[in-house]
Amino acid sequence: MPIVTIFRSRLRAGVEEEYGPVALAMSDLVQQMDGFVSHSFYASPDGERVTIVTFADEESQRAWASHPLHQAAQRRGRSEFYASFELTVCEQMRHSSYEASKL
Repeated sequence: MPIVTIFRSRLRAGVEEEYGPVALAMSDLVQQMDGFVSHSFYASPDGERVTIVTFADEESQRAWASHPLHQAAQRRGRSEFYASFELTVCEQMRHSSYEASKL
């Protein structure tokens, strides 16, 4: 069953320049992981950032969570970058989609 990771965060003031390359490196790395399905990022005008990553299964998600470079980035996130964050990992129970036909 697919596993969805939802990471909501707010950055500390003034860290954007240093944070950007780390975030980009993690985005590139996660997309190379076995079992990676999709990655989306959204930023709200009020400063909240939301990253959604889907993996094919729990084993793939756990491999990402325990990857040494990801763990190093997590440590930097706690000590340098994030004012707050919230992490949710869940099984995808159902998925549906719709796309309007183009005329």
